[in-house]
Amino acid sequence: MEEKIRIDKWLWAARFFKTRGLASKAVSGGHVHLNGGRIKPSRPLQPGDTLRIKRGQEEFVVDVLALSSRRGPAKIARTLYEETPESLTLREEAREQRRLIRAPASKPERRPDKRDRRKIRKFLRKD
Repeated sequence: MEEKIRIDKWLWAARFFKTRGLASKAVSGGHVHLNGGRIKPSRPLQPGDTLRIKRGQEEFVVDVLALSSRRGPAKIARTLYEETPESLTLREEAREQRRLIRAPASKPERRPDKRDRRKIRKFLRKD
């Protein structure tokens, strides 16, 4: 008999989500797809399945290598799956784009004084 485990439990054990409840909500909300289709949290997972996981702004595409119902150290959790090379490159490019967008703006040399504050208020009121 093949070993099977609920997908929400596996996502929690593989450390994609901090709690099993969050993993269950993500699956129910359509943020996790199994072999290209939407699923329910109780769906059994098998080694060899492909998961597309959206977590915040990041998107992972992973192949399931092993199953575990226990949440262990991150090193062991990393052995449960293998991320596809395309997914790695897309995530790195997205991270770089976000870093460039958040480039630090120049800070003012000093705080606005009374005259500057009056100008700011006048500008905001559009007098």
